[in-house]
Amino acid sequence: MGAQPETRKEPNVEEVVWIGRELRRDADVDREVAVAAVDAPVPEVGPFPGLRWVAIGIGLILALLALLAAVRYSHRAGDVSRGAEGSVPTVSARAPGLTAVMATVSFTGAIQARYDMPIGTEGETGRITAVYVEAGETVHKGQLLARLDDSILRPQVDRLEAALDEARANAALAEAEYARARAVASAGALSAEDIEKRRATALTADAEVKVAAAQLAEYQARLAHTDVRAPVDGLVLTRSAEVGQIATPGGTALFRVARDGEMEMRGQVAEQDLPSLKVGQPALVRLTGLDRPFKGKVRLLGAVIDPQTRLGDIRVALGADPQLRPGAFARGQVIAGRGQRPLLPETAVLSDEHGAYVYVVNGEDRIERRSVRFSDTDPRGIVIESGLSGGERVVMTAAAFLRPGERVSVAAPLPVS
Repeated sequence: MGAQPETRKEPNVEEVVWIGRELRRDADVDREVAVAAVDAPVPEVGPFPGLRWVAIGIGLILALLALLAAVRYSHRAGDVSRGAEGSVPTVSARAPGLTAVMATVSFTGAIQARYDMPIGTEGETGRITAVYVEAGETVHKGQLLARLDDSILRPQVDRLEAALDEARANAALAEAEYARARAVASAGALSAEDIEKRRATALTADAEVKVAAAQLAEYQARLAHTDVRAPVDGLVLTRSAEVGQIATPGGTALFRVARDGEMEMRGQVAEQDLPSLKVGQPALVRLTGLDRPFKGKVRLLGAVIDPQTRLGDIRVALGADPQLRPGAFARGQVIAGRGQRPLLPETAVLSDEHGAYVYVVNGEDRIERRSVRFSDTDPRGIVIESGLSGGERVVMTAAAFLRPGERVSVAAPLPVS
């Protein structure tokens, strides 16, 4: 086989600079040697004067050789230095163009019941004697949830029912006597005074019936309040009622029910994203541990922005689903619209204290810094909202090692296989 051609390894910039520095130092040393040789005193040679001239000649020859070496090393160092200054890095740059992307707004929050109704006792203080439902069960309007002790109210209701029956009997008797008195009034059997007294007795008896009925209705209502019932159809979220517990009006809620089981996501959105959101926009909500998203719509946008966090409230209606549990962490995404935007890989977008930016190769093949604003991330890259038109040559990789104003060479794109 023939001899392999020798591969020439190009030195990098650091090696070239180091070699130039070493050559300059060697040249300086040679100059000092030459000067020292010229300036050195010629040694005395005693009685042989011819030798003096030989020594002078040798010194001159050495000085000349030293000067020639210094000039040669100086030229070599200059060539190396010029080579270092003339090296141009090669970068990968291309115009990203415009890609069809969806403009989305992402936020985080938690699942909550849309209508969270606390349920307690409305009557008098009483001891719980029975509990009929548990958290997580679906209940219907009017369904019995718990019962309080009614051992005192029930006898009172029975007594008032008997009193009402007695009052009704007395009223019926008084009304019959008044009717007979009116029947014989024309015959003169009773005086007008007797007839008037019987009319008054009938009216009084009728009033007593109404009083007894009102008292009975009051105690019947108080007795009914010993039964804790669901005011609406819904899902029981929590149950704090226990048998033997004392329930008081206005105290801790015995149950919490989500009306119709409807849930929603409550989160917060960045101030700059709020203008792109509207009530009714479709949204997707994802929960930890579940692969499928839940579809919803923006129901409410907060009217106030927190001056500390610069965030505003958002609520997404989700409907009813057994996997939507209040308190669960959720990630929401609202599709704000579709558009054409530049799409860049993550390696092309840099950031510092002044914000996000990219490096662009201008018409003179020099690096320019371009500030950008990105709106979203896509599986294909980062969506650039502003700062680029899509036609610029953007440095895609190794941009962090470049400097604005530096001249570069753009590598040819790799062929598509």
